[in-house]
Amino acid sequence: MRIAKDWQDYCLIDTSKGERLERWGNVTLIRPDPQIIWECSDPASEWNNANARYIRSSSGGGHWEYSRSLPENWNIRYKNLTFMVKPTGFKHTGLFPEQAVNWDYCAELIEQAGRPAKILNLFAYTGGATLACAAAGASVCHLDAVKGMVEWGKQNAALSGLSDKPIRWIVDDVMKFLGREIKRGNKYDGIVLDPPSYGRGTNGEMWKLEDRIYELMMRCTQVLSDDPLFIVLNSYTTGLSPSVMSYLLQMTVGRQRKAEISAEEIGLPVKQTGLAIPCGNTAIVNFIN
Repeated sequence: MRIAKDWQDYCLIDTSKGERLERWGNVTLIRPDPQIIWECSDPASEWNNANARYIRSSSGGGHWEYSRSLPENWNIRYKNLTFMVKPTGFKHTGLFPEQAVNWDYCAELIEQAGRPAKILNLFAYTGGATLACAAAGASVCHLDAVKGMVEWGKQNAALSGLSDKPIRWIVDDVMKFLGREIKRGNKYDGIVLDPPSYGRGTNGEMWKLEDRIYELMMRCTQVLSDDPLFIVLNSYTTGLSPSVMSYLLQMTVGRQRKAEISAEEIGLPVKQTGLAIPCGNTAIVNFIN
């Protein structure tokens, strides 16, 4: 497992009975996590002092219960990047801290390349990978189907002092955008993908990952440059194991390019136990020149 262990403003304090206890800056939140099927024998004292807890509804969705006051939003930092976080109606905060291992990976390859790099970030959410790549010197195309997420990404860029970097902010359906890019002949040196399990496009197009992922990766293969740096594919879908993701990339990108393909879990360290909890999977394509 690749572990995001370099955070200072975020900490996964403890995990127990289907919940995470997390510190986001000076705010402590409790959020549900169905994979936490154990009970901590020595629970952290912070469980009793959390600012808010997300309560799931039996009919779907849920709501936040506030025990202590907290701001509507606040900022946290990761190395040279700053992000606005806030509790949303779907338990999320606008940031997946485990993805920091992938931000670092992409930034390192861009810096090592020693040449201009053009990066495509699909299903880009609030822009963690976008900002990491831009800060490393790349030009980035940031695309998400939800306008609010793209605006949030722009705010994060401003907070990180990256507003003047060459970032294209696009609200569009990923498959339609890739189809147009293929026709236009646009190419990218790196692609980051964080597709949802389910979702809808800008015009209500239904998205189910298992049904669309093969076509998605075939289209991504067609927009790669002649000398690409990487593809990073993330998944939180239960049925898409690291082995399945690796096989998928071998059957798409690997058929057309010389590449080393690896896939494994990514995760976060748990302060109370000293263990690490998995938080999804990442498959990586390293191209061989």
